[in-house]
Amino acid sequence: MSEITKEDAYLRFNKELMRRVRVVAAVIKAVNEKGEPIIFATQRGCSPLKGGWEFPSGKIEPGETQQEALKREIMEELDTEIVVGDLIDTIEYDYPDFHLSMDCFWAEVTAGHLELKEAEAAKWLTKDQLDRVAWLPADVTLIEKIRRNMEN
Repeated sequence: MSEITKEDAYLRFNKELMRRVRVVAAVIKAVNEKGEPIIFATQRGCSPLKGGWEFPSGKIEPGETQQEALKREIMEELDTEIVVGDLIDTIEYDYPDFHLSMDCFWAEVTAGHLELKEAEAAKWLTKDQLDRVAWLPADVTLIEKIRRNMEN
């Protein structure tokens, strides 16, 4: 049996106390004028993560399903209606101040023009452009799955 160091015990204790944040994210897909698949990314406009690129996301309110929360958040943040597709993955990531649990879904625009209400900037990206933005650490873990899907 191995010994637990004071540092290990401290890290385990802090992880248990860490604030947990559960969100849903939309990987909004479309096709550009060349017929290439593209996805929509936004640049964070506030918080300590300001400037990082992410998929539009938001917290799940009590009583909401993941899909309802995602539709509401996209309407609030982008003034756009979406249809929520399949779950891509659930990302578990430890930021310094909180643990993020992010359920990521494919989505498509059904109405609206993706008007930025909270984000600093936005871009439509092809699979070859996915590495051209500075993704937030949790979101970057999803990029290879998205790239593979865009190749099919």
